[in-house]
Amino acid sequence: MSIFTELYDYFSFPFVRYAFVVGILISLCSALLGVTLVLKRYSFIGDGLSHVAFGALAIATVFGISNNMLVIMPITIASAILLLRMGQNAKIKGDAAIAMISVGALAIGYLLLNVFPSSSNVSGDVCSTLFGSTNFITLSSTDMWVCVIMSLLVILAYCFFYNKIFAVTFDENFTRGVGVKAELYNLLIATVTAAVIVLAMKLVGSLLIAALIIFPAISAMRVLKSFKAVVIASGIISVSASAVGLILSILYSTPAGATIVAVDIAVLGIFSVIGAITKRK
Repeated sequence: MSIFTELYDYFSFPFVRYAFVVGILISLCSALLGVTLVLKRYSFIGDGLSHVAFGALAIATVFGISNNMLVIMPITIASAILLLRMGQNAKIKGDAAIAMISVGALAIGYLLLNVFPSSSNVSGDVCSTLFGSTNFITLSSTDMWVCVIMSLLVILAYCFFYNKIFAVTFDENFTRGVGVKAELYNLLIATVTAAVIVLAMKLVGSLLIAALIIFPAISAMRVLKSFKAVVIASGIISVSASAVGLILSILYSTPAGATIVAVDIAVLGIFSVIGAITKRK
């Protein structure tokens, strides 16, 4: 009972409730997008865009822009569109395009923060941005409501365009053949992914966002075969892992992002074992 009492005491603080809401919503959106990105073999777009978001945050910090979302969101979305275009270029393959933009943005962002330091603790600022906050105090009610609105838009867009996303995921050539503009839906997927990554930065950190996209989808695919079943299971896995990770982070004062990813890794291990056992039967 002491654990439940301790949790009850923690949840009396608004910033803990904000973190829980943000974590659950971000995990759900990441899981929905993750299935499509993994199946399209484009899962590392999340990693690349997270580094771009870090570079954009550095630019906003250098220029002293208080509402850094005004800088981070458009730059990350523009980079998602650029990655999509470069990935379709015969001279620059998708993985090479992601590597170029990812490493370049990360290096430029770190360089800017060191050349134009906005605080005396540059290493701490960079570590917090890359790996997420070690506590929840940085999340405000504004952050939470922005996340709620954006997450609802992502979920509604995914549900509304589900059939088109399904078609684009499995066979783009057939999709084009029946008159559907596959490029438009690829652009939608990339843009929504960029938005989710920007929202996830404060809680999970730039370097760990890709894990929220990849691990739940891979875990679900270890056991299930149907696309719809994998999407639903991935959402449940992601939300559950985030809830457990956040609770463990609260109780043991561990970094929220890293704890959530550790739980995702454990879940992947469990589902891999279940998948191996069911295949033998």
